[in-house]
Amino acid sequence: MKTLLKLEEVAQFLLSIVLFSQLPFAWWWFPALILVPDLSMVGYLINPKIGAYAYNLAHHKAVAIAIGATGFLLANPVLMLTGVMLFGHSAMDRMMGYGLKFEDSFSHTSLGMVGKAAKPDQPQSSAGDTLRESNLSIF
Repeated sequence: MKTLLKLEEVAQFLLSIVLFSQLPFAWWWFPALILVPDLSMVGYLINPKIGAYAYNLAHHKAVAIAIGATGFLLANPVLMLTGVMLFGHSAMDRMMGYGLKFEDSFSHTSLGMVGKAAKPDQPQSSAGDTLRESNLSIF
């Protein structure tokens, strides 16, 4: 199942590249902007709750789709670019095992623990575990 989820994220990342190719921007913009959503981690300098909120807002695919769709409806290439880059970055993060953050710790994600907090023998969170958690900060 873990492999299937990663393949799904690879497909979504590739979709972001295809969508980017349809926009009127030079190719160098894609690698230049792909890590910009990680600037949302600055919220963790204030406290974990604000950090999780800011990070999850910048990494939520529904937000990315809403911004991209708004750009499409308004024929605004900058909004379309913003949506595509947020979507692509979120897919790339999930492909590498980084999910949305819980308020208790940067290492506690919807996909399990990451970084030094992760233990090799520790099972990844299941969808049911994630739904039962009450401190996943999305909105």
